[in-house]
Amino acid sequence: MDGLSPNVTPCAPMVSFQGEMKKTLQDEIEAILRKRIMVLDGGMGTMIQRYKLSEESFQGQEFRDHTRPLKGNNDILSITQPDIICQIHKEYLLAGADIIETNTFSSTSIAQADYGLEHLAYRMNKCSADVARRAAEEITVQTGIKRFVAGALGPTNKTLSVSPSVERPDYRNITFDELVEAYQEQAKGLLDGGVDILLIETIFDTANAKAALFALQKLFEEKYAPPRPIFISGTIVDKSGRTLSGQTGEAFVISVSHSDPLCIGLNCALGAAEMRPFIETIGKCTTAYVLCYPNAGLPNTFGDYDETPSMMANHLKDFAMDGLVNIVGGCCGSTPDHIREIAEAVKNCKPRVPPASVFEGHMLLSGLEPFRIGPYTNFVNIGERCNVAGSRKFAKLIMAGNYDEALSIAKVQVEMGAQVLDINMDDGMLDGPSAMTRFCNFIASEPDIAKVPLCIDSSNFAVIEAGLKCCQGKCIVNSISLKEGEEDFLEKARKIKKFGAAVVVMAFDEEGQATETDVKISVCTRAYHLLVEKLGFNPNDIIFDPNILTIGTGMEEHNLYAINFIHATRIIKETLPGVRISGGLSNLSFSFRGMEAIREAMHGVFLYHAIKFGMDMGIVNAGNLPVYDDIQKDLLQLCEDLIWNKDPEATEKLLRYAQTHGKGGKKVIQTDEWRNGSIEERLEYALVKGIEKHIVEDTEEARLNREKYPRPLNIIEGPLMNGMKVVGDLFGAGKMFLPQVIKSARVMKKAVGHLIPFMEKEREEARVLNGSVEEEDPYQGTIVLATVKGDVHDIGKNIVGVVLGCNNFRVIDLGVMTPCDKILQAALDYKADIIGLSGLITPSLDEMIFVAKEMERLAIKIPLMIGGATTSRTHTAVKIAPRYSAPVIHVLDASKSVVVCSQLLDENLKDDYIEEILEEYEDIRQDHYESLKERKYLSLSQARKSGFHIDWLSEPHPVKPTFIGTQVFEDYNLQKLVDYIDWKPFFDVWQLRGKYPNRGFPKIFNDKTVGKEARKLYDDAQNMLNILISQKKLQARGVVGFWPAQSVQDDIHLYAEGVVPQASEPIATFYGLRQQAEKDSSSTDPYHCLSDFIAPLHSGVRDYLGLFAVACFGVEELSKAYEDDGDDYNSIMVKALGDRLAEAFAEELHERVRRELWAYCSSELLGVTDLRKLRYEGIRPAPGYPSQPDHTEKLTMWRLANIEQATGIKLTESLAMAPASAVSGLYFSNVKSKYFAVGKVSKDQIEDYASRKNMPVAEVERWLGPILGYDTD
Repeated sequence: MDGLSPNVTPCAPMVSFQGEMKKTLQDEIEAILRKRIMVLDGGMGTMIQRYKLSEESFQGQEFRDHTRPLKGNNDILSITQPDIICQIHKEYLLAGADIIETNTFSSTSIAQADYGLEHLAYRMNKCSADVARRAAEEITVQTGIKRFVAGALGPTNKTLSVSPSVERPDYRNITFDELVEAYQEQAKGLLDGGVDILLIETIFDTANAKAALFALQKLFEEKYAPPRPIFISGTIVDKSGRTLSGQTGEAFVISVSHSDPLCIGLNCALGAAEMRPFIETIGKCTTAYVLCYPNAGLPNTFGDYDETPSMMANHLKDFAMDGLVNIVGGCCGSTPDHIREIAEAVKNCKPRVPPASVFEGHMLLSGLEPFRIGPYTNFVNIGERCNVAGSRKFAKLIMAGNYDEALSIAKVQVEMGAQVLDINMDDGMLDGPSAMTRFCNFIASEPDIAKVPLCIDSSNFAVIEAGLKCCQGKCIVNSISLKEGEEDFLEKARKIKKFGAAVVVMAFDEEGQATETDVKISVCTRAYHLLVEKLGFNPNDIIFDPNILTIGTGMEEHNLYAINFIHATRIIKETLPGVRISGGLSNLSFSFRGMEAIREAMHGVFLYHAIKFGMDMGIVNAGNLPVYDDIQKDLLQLCEDLIWNKDPEATEKLLRYAQTHGKGGKKVIQTDEWRNGSIEERLEYALVKGIEKHIVEDTEEARLNREKYPRPLNIIEGPLMNGMKVVGDLFGAGKMFLPQVIKSARVMKKAVGHLIPFMEKEREEARVLNGSVEEEDPYQGTIVLATVKGDVHDIGKNIVGVVLGCNNFRVIDLGVMTPCDKILQAALDYKADIIGLSGLITPSLDEMIFVAKEMERLAIKIPLMIGGATTSRTHTAVKIAPRYSAPVIHVLDASKSVVVCSQLLDENLKDDYIEEILEEYEDIRQDHYESLKERKYLSLSQARKSGFHIDWLSEPHPVKPTFIGTQVFEDYNLQKLVDYIDWKPFFDVWQLRGKYPNRGFPKIFNDKTVGKEARKLYDDAQNMLNILISQKKLQARGVVGFWPAQSVQDDIHLYAEGVVPQASEPIATFYGLRQQAEKDSSSTDPYHCLSDFIAPLHSGVRDYLGLFAVACFGVEELSKAYEDDGDDYNSIMVKALGDRLAEAFAEELHERVRRELWAYCSSELLGVTDLRKLRYEGIRPAPGYPSQPDHTEKLTMWRLANIEQATGIKLTESLAMAPASAVSGLYFSNVKSKYFAVGKVSKDQIEDYASRKNMPVAEVERWLGPILGYDTD
């Protein structure tokens, strides 16, 4: 036979190995996947190319007279050269493949049309499956190891999501139905040929894959064959992490998970190394098993693949060791040699353990990007303007066929905050299915719009189906109901489930639309049980619309419609777990059509209450809803009366209000009315409310009034300072909160920024006329602020600066890492009245002492303020104040700074205030020295004897990490970190603290005093997070490392891999400090040291220690950009969120360490609350913190793991991490390990510690000053 290799032997006749299916194939394969990592075969095309087949070989005898060339049509070889294909299969099986793929990548009628063989599609698939089946069963018999055949369904050469014509973005050269038909035909051939698995692979367009899944589900529903396990494999085309049609990995998973695949993963386009981060993402968001079969590296300039079998095997072994995969194999460029080495590399590796659930309690939707709606997700805006029934402009454009401009309405909706887009084409003059298809195709061509999920909205189910067939993401269907009875309801719901969409169910049954509360609840409850119990619908994919009906109609029976919706919402959410509540808001105010301001006010009031009762989402005009508090008070009351049916005359009163306030009820919102005030009133209002919109024009109006304000400075000294005084007074009285104050400061800066050029021009003119000019200082005082040398943390300092600025103090902010000489020079240059020093890390305390000493030496006699997380009144009084003869005051937070500065600079108050501080600090010093005398310490040897002792031989032996050495994480996915954010410290930064029982998050929102402002701040934070993540403003990088470790007394020695610790020198040592302060006589608590949690060198038990360092990069640059733009609020917001993301990174990575990277707790399934409460095994203490207060231990970490080179995280001379949004620490795995505070220690331990570290005692005392149990002065 032409082209047949002499080594090819014909396949033996088929031997039936299947027998009766005592258990399903799914159960059989899953049982293997639980035990070990399975191996898939490698590239079929790669192997076929080795045969160098001619055109005649491809044609065989049957197609000698075929009119088109067939060379390159590999799939036809299953008919013309079956023995070659069989031989390739057997080579892969003998190399160690558990699963082989059929030679059917292009065996659809669509792909075969290029060769004129579309009529042979079924036969090609049947023959290919037959050949693979024979090979698998022959090797199964030969080796005694069961092998499986996966029927490969490729992507075809056409795409549903991308137009083949640049000029016609809505054009498609294939339809969903055509793809379904082609995939059904292919699947029939594969099933009839006996495949065990159906593998939809190399998915570059998820819409195509959804058509394939639809086809398979249809066949199984029709009982064409017993169901087979479904494997799904997407293709990420480059390092952007997206498919060719634009979806992210997580969005892809969400879009296809409705088919309940046994396995999901990635193949092709990338080599293993490039594929890794995307495989990690897939694993994080699916409960399915994960498969991975990359190319043999990236193609070289000649299109060949250079990655050797051992290189590829090593990469995939790393995947396996890190618990990322369940099935591995190869794609383009891989051969039996690759598969042989891969099989050998992973044979002893534990398989990934799929999580029992992911994003539990979340509704998962997707466009090009994922959208998760969880318990704490804010109200979801479903944009309403792409609706021919609800928007005249949109309807006019669609009727005229002007889809391009109609698309701009969709874009504006997304830009204005719509998180889902509602699309409705219900109009008697439109061909609904055609219009829906065309507009959805247009949307697919615009990534800025297509990134959000769609809500396909129609009363015509044919239109809904048309929309679903265009969307690669997971949509919402709006809506179905029980109006036509259960059978119709279930049939439609079944189809929606097959498309993988969520569904809106209207409170409508055979009796009509539910208007009463109990009927709404009854109808929704009935629908819920039908969906969940009869169809297996995921409750999280169900949205009920209990009907927002029109009020204010003049008909008494309509007066309770709003109340009925709100009460029904509450009970539905309480009794039907998992569901969401939505509604069409515009119905509420339909009686007031034409009066847009009235309608908007009604919507704002209604939503304010409905959200509190459980409404999750609504179809609204995104960006056009008024804030409840901004609605004009009398209009607000009228709306409240109407919605809650408090006044039978409410409708008439609203109509009269509209007539009184102009056509359409314009100028009804406070934000408009205040514009009628005087220029001074407008400036004050803008400052107090933090409104930027008109500040420049109002400031300019004041400047042009030369009679009232002859100089620009007069405006600053007058209305602007007066406005900021109101802000300061309200803040001091607790009637304004820090976020509001900072917004006010932003407005002030914008106003002053407008005046500065005019002031400079005036100053220059005065110089020309009069020589130098001495300006009168309008400020209450000048304050120089700085974070001291060696420290990079400045959020608290920045907040103090803003608050002081709001209270008419001139603030000179020198930033971070500020040397002493720069601070003192600035104080002289600016004639400072006060210097403020800030620091977060303990070494900063010594720098503050140094600054105080220098001020004394240079006879600078101005007050010194001390602040920052590491500072305290005691340290200030004992260590800093005695070094400086002028006042030294510890300031707890921003709110106290104004009081302190005001009293220090008030000639009538300052002497008494300073005397009071001196007396207070003297008392603190005396108490401190007395306490030193009273404290008792165990000797170091006694403390060691009373340490925490573990019976290492009877305890389970420590788990060895999945790798030794380091692993670096580049550009870590920030979206993965959001759920791990601890929001309480975020609110602490902004000094928003609820009172018990509303101290924590999210309970703070219920606090009567700060709850409302906390919610606003949280909403702003969410918006900023969206910007930071979607626009890639920040980058997260990190490193983890693990080494063999043994304890020697209080120290932990680390060793190279493979050595015998007892006979080897350590490669690094971490030195520990032990508790010494004597405990209560009744206490049996041990005296802890971190080394207690590591097996001693002499125990014979091998143990391990880990470390990590993570950071968010880009925070300082972005914060600076906001600051330069006068936007202190967002400048601080970015820093606060950067810190939270870094901490979240540490939390998420620690979870991965426990479950995957070290895998000492691989079955851990903890929620975020459990993580916050430290309910996991192991700890991650950080140098410089209570369990090991010595920052110098970081130097060992940085050297051992090469942290600066690996991640870019640097250490300052005071050993602060730069960037500031960084976290580092050690990992201990022992189940008995716990956090503790070393507390005060005595001199014998300091001397012993210094000796072990080979450091001078004085230097150790400098670094450990805050924990010394004795005085060094």
